[in-house]
Amino acid sequence: MMMLVRRTPSVLGAWTRKRCIRPFSSTPAAKADFTHVVIGGGVIGLATARALAQHSSSSSSASSSTLLLERHASIGTETSSRNSEVIHAGLYYGPGTLKTDLCIIGGNDLYEFCAKRGVAHRKCGKWIVANDDDELRELEKLHNLCRKVIGPPTRWIGEWEARQLEPDVRAVAGVLESYMSGIVDSHGLMVALQGEFEDAGGVVALASTVTDIEPLLSSSSRVPGSGGWRLTIRDSNTGESSTIEAETIVNSAGLGAADIHNMIVGPSQPEKKTRLYYAKGNYFSYGASAPKVRRLIYPVTMPGAGGLGTHLTIDLAGRMRFGPDVEWVEDPTDLAVNMSQYDAMVKAVKRYLPTIDESALAPDYAGIRPKLGKAGAVGAGKGFFDFHIKMEEGFVGWVNLLGMESPGLTSSIAIGDHVKDLFYE
Repeated sequence: MMMLVRRTPSVLGAWTRKRCIRPFSSTPAAKADFTHVVIGGGVIGLATARALAQHSSSSSSASSSTLLLERHASIGTETSSRNSEVIHAGLYYGPGTLKTDLCIIGGNDLYEFCAKRGVAHRKCGKWIVANDDDELRELEKLHNLCRKVIGPPTRWIGEWEARQLEPDVRAVAGVLESYMSGIVDSHGLMVALQGEFEDAGGVVALASTVTDIEPLLSSSSRVPGSGGWRLTIRDSNTGESSTIEAETIVNSAGLGAADIHNMIVGPSQPEKKTRLYYAKGNYFSYGASAPKVRRLIYPVTMPGAGGLGTHLTIDLAGRMRFGPDVEWVEDPTDLAVNMSQYDAMVKAVKRYLPTIDESALAPDYAGIRPKLGKAGAVGAGKGFFDFHIKMEEGFVGWVNLLGMESPGLTSSIAIGDHVKDLFYE
């Protein structure tokens, strides 16, 4: 049986066995089991399913329904729970990109949502520290871009103020503060999003792996998806398979998004197959009481970098950790901390926190970021990849999300609203 939230046993199994077909009028798929099926129960999938379900519950179509499919036994066990838990301000991704726009909107939405729903968070601020002239030049470019073009507030921290606030932080060339940056309890956020999704009538099916997707044709159109979508789903607990039909689908499968994409395009358009590049990030915890830092500390990210650099983050209890680095791996399940990265991590950290006690560092966890290429974490330089969030051409009713890495957590609520608008505006 498929594991479903709120201990509602076998809801999806019962649905498919009884074939409770209900009439819908919003698309040509007149006898679909669900209006929307969202594949992937990470923070972005949850936020997207929530937005679609809330739209349906407030619209005139009382028969509209949304199903969220998650292949694991719990929500958000991959990238969504193995990251820095940082609320980004939108500094890095260049003007006119989805990453910038959705991060800025999403950050504001996230602070408001967390305050309303009691999700633990703190607007602790972030320092970006420069320790040579090249880094200072990049920091000046970033400050000017934020001030003149994209809008996130930043300010220079003077040498005296820096010493008073963070005496252990080394920043010989300059400090730029992003005071809108913060931290959030990612698990608490996902639980709250799930609660609002279910309150709007949504259904979560856990341990439910999509094994096949067939775009259907309508009687009046030969465009794939015009007659809805047929999904084959394997119960991870029993191995049994069942089939459902949906009017629309959203691929929000994160690390598995390329597999879902290829499942759809492969049979008829193999030239459109794609792949993701997996950037593993190793994190190390810090167990000593000194040095003590009270805000996020980031190095300057140089153009073309695959990540934002090994930074210092704090959790809601004030504990420090360092990461992530960038280690390219082929296996997205490779989640063991790679100790061969330790020396490079220590070297990177000591550039901005030279008094760190190496004996207090310990391997903590690792996460995988699904990237569209092996570079381009920032908008400056070559190789930048924006979020891929599109209603795919040549199909009806398929919104595809690829490369949903940072700042996906920050942007999640805005991404959900954006996907909803692709269907309804």
